[in-house]
Amino acid sequence: MINIDHNTIERIVREIVLRGANAGPSTKSRGPEATETPLVVSISARHVHLTDEHVEKLFGPGQTLTPMRPLYQDGFFAAEQTVMIVGPRRRMLPNVRVLGPTRNHSQVELAFTDSISLGIDVPVRHSGKIDGTPGCVLVGPAGVVELDEGLIRAARHVHINHRDAATMGLSNGEMVNLRIESAGCTTVFEDLLVREDANSKLEVHIDTDEGNACFLDAATKVELQKQVPCDCHDH
Repeated sequence: MINIDHNTIERIVREIVLRGANAGPSTKSRGPEATETPLVVSISARHVHLTDEHVEKLFGPGQTLTPMRPLYQDGFFAAEQTVMIVGPRRRMLPNVRVLGPTRNHSQVELAFTDSISLGIDVPVRHSGKIDGTPGCVLVGPAGVVELDEGLIRAARHVHINHRDAATMGLSNGEMVNLRIESAGCTTVFEDLLVREDANSKLEVHIDTDEGNACFLDAATKVELQKQVPCDCHDH
């Protein structure tokens, strides 16, 4: 339980949260030579997913999320609404974008640097796997929501549809690597979870820290690589 003066936070949020909006997730698209479908690598900035109930608590009775711009995956969008995230000792992240549509459980996704700024040890989890994760306080213009759990660093992953998965020889639940060629800092990220379904576009999600580390904006080539099983034996 976070000990915080909600009245103070509501006053602060009207000065900060409503002042402006930060940028949502950005994308960088490069097509690997091995497949006809372009591979999109998206930097997913810190963001929040909310339930319908929490949308009304934060933004007012009867309020719903207002789409600001569509995301790469069909049906998903960055909303006009933002919230403030409050951690221990009143450390705050203002103007954190809400993504839609709403979900069954509210969830906050941060990068490692964000978790340091907030003063919370945030575990790496796949989306939706929030059991045992820390909570935080969310503050909107109309109210406050205290989450008992739901704060994660989203594990890197790949969205893919059945057709592209078959073409690339990938299967749901498999782990793959992502190689990014960039001037002076070519990087290989390991253990990306393949999330296969009928409708997803081929897209990789990495967080802000990972995107900065590999200098994604200057990437000349990105490709997914199958993991090679280790045939090592203990001696």
